[in-house]
Amino acid sequence: MASIDPAVASVLDTHPPNDHSDEDELLDILDDDPALDTFREQRLQQLHEEFNKAKHLRNQEHGSYTEINDEKTLMDIVSTGAELCLVHFFKSDFHRCGIMNQHVEALAPLHFETRFLRINVENAPFLVTKLKVQVLPCVIAFKKGVSVDRIIGFEGLGYTEDTFSTHDLERRLLQSGSLVRPKVNGSSEAASLQRYHTGSAGCGQATKDDDDDWD
Repeated sequence: MASIDPAVASVLDTHPPNDHSDEDELLDILDDDPALDTFREQRLQQLHEEFNKAKHLRNQEHGSYTEINDEKTLMDIVSTGAELCLVHFFKSDFHRCGIMNQHVEALAPLHFETRFLRINVENAPFLVTKLKVQVLPCVIAFKKGVSVDRIIGFEGLGYTEDTFSTHDLERRLLQSGSLVRPKVNGSSEAASLQRYHTGSAGCGQATKDDDDDWD
């Protein structure tokens, strides 16, 4: 993907485009930057282009975390529907899947360049076998339909829910190019924790001694 001016990125990341966004408001924010003068027109044009790209991607369900119930639909999206795609293979009664779900859900609205999906392993017998999904949670990142990263359990992130943060997950996915640039801050972490503890994360929260082996 083409590089983006840091000033433009800062405006987009602190004011993520959504259905209620006003492009003129974002342009005004950028225009107030005293460092803008040298490259003013170029930056304003890039913000306009990035805003339109974000709106286009959101119309294709980017910026949300979507559960897919049919594995053929999932394969179509991964192979042809999105350049960057993250898939969480989960089981609703696994506590650790609920923890992973919380962090993936927090990343989705920030990283609109990547499509965030999840599928219950019980609805994906072919993919579970083909991709050798044996331990849950399992998060697989795809770029142009090709797997570029796989997170098994909390491997490489942390060993308990207390040490595993959304920032840890973002940093890991940035290393593989599954995300475009760092965007997680303290407020987004707090919001994700609030959603999770109020039960809106959408994945079952079973007892903590659940086994994460699934075959």
